[in-house]
Amino acid sequence: MKEEKLRGFISSLVDDGIVVAFSGGVDSTLVLKIAKEEAEKKNKEIIAATFETFLSPSGDLEITRKLAKDYNVKHIEKYIDQTENENVLMNRKNRCFYCKREIFSKALEIAEKNNMKYVLDGTNLSDLNVYRPGLKALEELEIISPLKECGFEKSDVRDLAKKLNISVAKRPSAPCLATRFPYDEKLPLDKFEIIDKGEEILKNYGFDVCRIRLYKDITRIEILEENFLKFIENREDIIRDLKNLGFKYINLDIEGFRSGSMDEEINE
Repeated sequence: MKEEKLRGFISSLVDDGIVVAFSGGVDSTLVLKIAKEEAEKKNKEIIAATFETFLSPSGDLEITRKLAKDYNVKHIEKYIDQTENENVLMNRKNRCFYCKREIFSKALEIAEKNNMKYVLDGTNLSDLNVYRPGLKALEELEIISPLKECGFEKSDVRDLAKKLNISVAKRPSAPCLATRFPYDEKLPLDKFEIIDKGEEILKNYGFDVCRIRLYKDITRIEILEENFLKFIENREDIIRDLKNLGFKYINLDIEGFRSGSMDEEINE
């Protein structure tokens, strides 16, 4: 059984100390919950480490704080200023490698400072099927991915999270805000806030799974295909609200929501 395998794997690491890189998504939350439960059996402590950058969607930090409190886990928060990191700021196709390397290097520093041997993350097998240059950074830093090691696909993660009554079991993925902009163009720092607020507006209209991709003044809105009619019905109000934020040319992508759609030319 995959749950037993996962618990056994994480339990084998507990004695030497565990820091969980914790984003508040379903993957890292599942790892954190099981790590906490297995550590309690051995009267050990673990640490949850959350890293915030200018690329982080709003609300993520509050979610991690609440979950860490719910699980009674020591929670370390760290802001990393990446606004002067040219490898990130220029949004090159390998941006994720440099971003993840900096973040997880800080996680290793936290582990060392607290006499913890291992840093765990929430990578699962499904992540290996898409363009994720950041995984190379994790490999180089010897970060441990229990879900991947124990054969968990994304569907397995959500199933077990639901079984364990994890509150974020159905939470949609929330990738960094750089994924809303085309590669090889300098990230427009002044646009991050309106992208974040724009997606919150769409969620308030009931589009829980959504992305706003921005090409200078032109937007490309991705929502689930089954929500197209609802979008059209609310079209005038949505346009008004988005234009009040500063969006100019507003377009609905009729291909619908695709995770990582900015990577399509790379995958091709």
